[in-house]
Amino acid sequence: MIELPFTNRQLAGRLLADKVAEHGFQDPVVYALPRGGAPVAIEIAEKLGAPLDLLLVRKIGAPGQEELAAGSIVDGERPDVIVNNAIVKALGISDSQFQTAAARALEDIERRRALYLEGAPPVTAKGAAAILVDDGIATGASMRAAIAAVRRREPRQVVVAVPIAPRQASVEFANLADAFICLATPSDFKAVGSYYRDFQQLSDSDVIALMRRARTAHPAIPG
Repeated sequence: MIELPFTNRQLAGRLLADKVAEHGFQDPVVYALPRGGAPVAIEIAEKLGAPLDLLLVRKIGAPGQEELAAGSIVDGERPDVIVNNAIVKALGISDSQFQTAAARALEDIERRRALYLEGAPPVTAKGAAAILVDDGIATGASMRAAIAAVRRREPRQVVVAVPIAPRQASVEFANLADAFICLATPSDFKAVGSYYRDFQQLSDSDVIALMRRARTAHPAIPG
């Protein structure tokens, strides 16, 4: 029985790592959705002796209505664009408009990858058990885009691992991924941060330090 709230992301990550390790995934690689997923994911990567990479997901805002997601772009071995066809069609977004918005999103992703990874190459998912990690799931939009993108990279299987998620998410993500591992799925779900005693925002420096630690422990195998 998991006691809530978690102390912090690091301790939640250790508990989650024990659960993930029970599955015995072959050739695992761990992908963190930053920033909050990084301190959770590094605990899993170290427990499994697996490489750790970041999976940066950026919303592609609809022209003039940036709060609406016309799609998402996910970085990695090759950036993947996920199109929200319903929004694109409803708003009459042209291909050139979409491509312009996608290019802006990709620029931001490339800037963040250069900052966080300091030139380290992406880790390949091909043939691996790709374990996607965040500090929790609320709406699930970023994780859905991450799953869709990683599926295209020919992993052996896609695994979603999070400490906390709404109960209904366990059904959805169990269908979207090959395995969904979650420590707690409360039916009266609140904000992710309400399930942590310490949920302070991570800085860019925090993420950089975690990724340096991961590369020291297990140098990445480039894609």
